[in-house]
Amino acid sequence: MALRMFPIAALLWLLACAAPSSAADRPAAEPGALAAMDAFMAAFNARDVAAWADSLHFPHVRIASGEVLVYPDREAFIAAMDLDAFAAQTGWRRSAWDGMRVIQASPQKVHIAVTFTRYDADGAKMASYDSLYVVENVAGRWGVRARSSFAP
Repeated sequence: MALRMFPIAALLWLLACAAPSSAADRPAAEPGALAAMDAFMAAFNARDVAAWADSLHFPHVRIASGEVLVYPDREAFIAAMDLDAFAAQTGWRRSAWDGMRVIQASPQKVHIAVTFTRYDADGAKMASYDSLYVVENVAGRWGVRARSSFAP
């Protein structure tokens, strides 16, 4: 089960982990970070919660809908996710990245401003949302560490 935390504490944690960004770091870091984002979306759309968890790093943080959720480990994340229920409740069928823009990068961490759209079973656009994703390279593997979204 996700732990609910005071939003300021989560933001302070993210800022404390920040490394200086430079334009020189971007070419080396971007391909791995963007591949992690594509793996995240592919697993989400496939409703493959195990593969979705594999696209993340833990603890994993999601800031959305007035809450800060912290998933301490892979098992807690998997236990908390039910993508079939999400689809049934919302009418969602799939999502797609509309745009991704690297805004800061270091060799080990990339901040990506994204816009994504949710679509229903008929392929009609349901809504689009702006978000910020923090993607990290831990032990040679890129994964999403945190995301802050305006999506419910």
